[in-house]
Amino acid sequence: MTDQELNNLKYPVGKFTAPEVFTSPQIGQWIDTIAQFPLKITNLTKDLSQEELNWKYRPEGWTIKQVVHHCGDSHINSLVRFKLALTEEVPDIRPYHEDRWAQLNDSLDDDISDALGLLTHLHAKWHKLLRSLNPEELKRKYRHPEHGRIFTLEETIGIYAWHCEHHEAHIKQALANKGKFNATDVT
Repeated sequence: MTDQELNNLKYPVGKFTAPEVFTSPQIGQWIDTIAQFPLKITNLTKDLSQEELNWKYRPEGWTIKQVVHHCGDSHINSLVRFKLALTEEVPDIRPYHEDRWAQLNDSLDDDISDALGLLTHLHAKWHKLLRSLNPEELKRKYRHPEHGRIFTLEETIGIYAWHCEHHEAHIKQALANKGKFNATDVT
């Protein structure tokens, strides 16, 4: 498999590119994407067998169940980052090792019902917060030490809408490839 093919599997919807200007309609669309994500993931995974939950979306990639568990972990961190940015002046947020979290027992559990429930309730709460933000609050910022830069909340909404679409595409990719990437020698 070529580097380009692997990159396409890693980023099936491409990488996030922030627009030069953030508009209310675009932000509203991103918020809708975030709000709809749990139902989309639930519908994609509700009838999967244990074997299917363990299909990878790419060579060396995560399994479907790890992707679902990761989204819960990631989105919890995001909600906390929003709240920090809304209540402190340009706080430093705490990064985490998502690759290590994906190897913990809860992320390797074949029962994803808790992760789906978490996503459903977390996104409902997150959606209420995002819909309540005024233009001044959307400009609030936090510093991400891992990236060495400052992010606005409006940009972060776009990043997490992309994150939702990115991982939805990973699950669809794993299902379309029917376990092909679980083989140890994929060429």
